[in-house]
Amino acid sequence: MNDKYERQIKKGVFEILVLKLLSEKEKYGYQLISELKDKSRGAFTLKEGTLYPILYRLEEDKLVTSKWSIPSKRTISKKYYYITEEGLNVLQELIDLWNMFDENVNQILQEDYGE
Repeated sequence: MNDKYERQIKKGVFEILVLKLLSEKEKYGYQLISELKDKSRGAFTLKEGTLYPILYRLEEDKLVTSKWSIPSKRTISKKYYYITEEGLNVLQELIDLWNMFDENVNQILQEDYGE
């Protein structure tokens, strides 16, 4: 598959997926990267340079908020991200939009033009 087209398709999906993962519970960056890779069976692998701009945009839009953990003797401080009430509302709107988009794209893709 052409990497350029694959990147274009994935680009718009990552915000929805990050919000969905955060709707389950608060997470830090590496945790999001790992869960996304695991839950997609390796189809979605994000690098930190891709994830953090997404998180910053979501935070700027007030869809997520963040808080540093308090380090203990055995752990370092981590920045945890939390979905906001607004984020939950937008997530549902995006899921509805994605489902409509998916249905319409599949309708076109499954048409038989040979008849």
